[in-house]
Amino acid sequence: MPELPEVEVTRQGIAPHLLDQKVRALIVRNDSLRWPVPAQAQNIVGQIIQGVRRRAKYLLIDTDAGTTIVHLGMSGSLRILPRNTPVEKHDHIDLELENGRILRFNDPRRFGAWLWCELPEQAHPLLSKLGPEPLTEAFNVPQLAAALKGKKKAIKLCLMDNAIVVGVGNIYANEALFAAGIHPEAEAGKVDLERLTLLVAEVKQILAQAIKQGGTTLKDFTNADGKPGYFAQKLHVYGRGGETCTACGNLLSEIRLGQRTTVFCGICQPR
Repeated sequence: MPELPEVEVTRQGIAPHLLDQKVRALIVRNDSLRWPVPAQAQNIVGQIIQGVRRRAKYLLIDTDAGTTIVHLGMSGSLRILPRNTPVEKHDHIDLELENGRILRFNDPRRFGAWLWCELPEQAHPLLSKLGPEPLTEAFNVPQLAAALKGKKKAIKLCLMDNAIVVGVGNIYANEALFAAGIHPEAEAGKVDLERLTLLVAEVKQILAQAIKQGGTTLKDFTNADGKPGYFAQKLHVYGRGGETCTACGNLLSEIRLGQRTTVFCGICQPR
């Protein structure tokens, strides 16, 4: 599943091609995505695209008439292509621009979304309860400590809770906890300030590095020009259960936590 770095890499790839362009047409070949594509999505036609933003794992395409909200789901991708590019299987939506280019949404598993919002996007039900962006100053040690206070839930599950901090999915939660030396099953409310300070710093550094590397390609993800992300080469624990720890040589443990694969080093991340 594309996580925050992959979505940000996609945003950076498509934004230069969309900004200040007039929308010629919106072609919806299959509206049966995670939620049906609303008829109001056609309101973008004739509009000038004024912004391409990211909030958590959502991409926001801004116009005077409203905002298109796109989610890549489990296997979705966005590509900038010439208008006459042949349609392939799972090419569900084309946003046609007056400059002869299209933004094409492909989603084999159809867990993605293409929605429309005329309200300020902060009021949309999908966005209204989101926590701070991890790469901003709003995500900091006092904020995280306050959010975790008294929580008995595992720290990894809290780190992946979008009400606490957005966009830290399974890959990067595994990596950040390893880098900070925190056991993923540690009781969140009992992680001390020293470790939380390390965790905040590692989340920011790892996400920023992943964006710089073009994201992580494990199975489905490619960026807007079809290239894979290379951060997979930097992974220390995710997907490496049973292999040796890059820091101490111990065999990495793999468990299921919150129905997600969790890999850690029992020596570098003591309970």
